[in-house]
Amino acid sequence: MREFIGKEVILWDFDGVIVDSMAVREKGFVETLKDFPEEEVSQLINYHEKNGGLSRYVKFRYFFEEIRKEEVDQKKVKELSSAFSDIMRKSLIDKRILIGEVVGFIKSHQEDFKMHVVSGSDGEELRFLCGQLGISSYFYSIEGSPTPKIELVENLLQEYKYEKKKTCLIGDSVNDKEAADRNGIDFYGYNNTELKKENAYINSFG
Repeated sequence: MREFIGKEVILWDFDGVIVDSMAVREKGFVETLKDFPEEEVSQLINYHEKNGGLSRYVKFRYFFEEIRKEEVDQKKVKELSSAFSDIMRKSLIDKRILIGEVVGFIKSHQEDFKMHVVSGSDGEELRFLCGQLGISSYFYSIEGSPTPKIELVENLLQEYKYEKKKTCLIGDSVNDKEAADRNGIDFYGYNNTELKKENAYINSFG
């Protein structure tokens, strides 16, 4: 594709780019927080939809500190994140959620680019899901939270000594763009028309 002329490295977001998982993740938050008021959980879902690239650790902390206006310790955040992950490991191993045109591109171009997954989702969970979905072998590494995405990108650039001008990030959220911008690499929006306004955008991989 002409967008990738001169690129050697592609960093992929996971949710909404490689897998169509938004609805599943929303149900996961609802189930994990089922003992809390529905109105408060709805506010979290709204925050989640607008900040797809942020980790669940950030989102659960936001739920308590910003929505419920109460303190929460790291132990509670970890407990909720673990419960959420258990639900995801059962719900996101269906290959029907894979976004076909993207996976097709990745398979067809695995020899043309060095590819990594950089996601706001939990790293261990991501590696499990990619294994179950049969796509792990296409990526040099699969990176996720609790390390923030900005740091994940920075670490990859340093560890693999990638040239920034030859590296790009593909994502579906403003958080993905921020991670690319902060690290001085090109960003391509995908699967979120709101990103068309100010960014390079991929309409289709077909």
